[in-house]
Amino acid sequence: MAIKLFDSELRVMEVLWKEGDTTAKQIAEILKEQVGWSKTTTYTVIKKCVEKGAIQRIDPHFVCRPRVTREDAQEFETDELIEKMYDGAADQLVASILGRKNLSRDEIEHLKQIVNSLE
Repeated sequence: MAIKLFDSELRVMEVLWKEGDTTAKQIAEILKEQVGWSKTTTYTVIKKCVEKGAIQRIDPHFVCRPRVTREDAQEFETDELIEKMYDGAADQLVASILGRKNLSRDEIEHLKQIVNSLE
């Protein structure tokens, strides 16, 4: 499911991905503690997520169920980044990441395993 989620929407989704099905009231309490959002702000963002199809609202008690997985959201954002910044060339994104970041030996070995599994 390809849905563009904005930063505020991702905050709500992070709660759901971590906690599973959660009432809107509980999400508001968590985000008030984490980032200081008001209940109104949280409910507004939840409503946008419901309208986009990222969250299923289950009544009674306004339980929120994620309809988008974290992996789907990551894949969408990565694809968008590759298109926008690298003209669709995924290899240029990887080269950019590898060229800027000091990777540990374990990370390098893990990347080698990933590349080998692709061949």
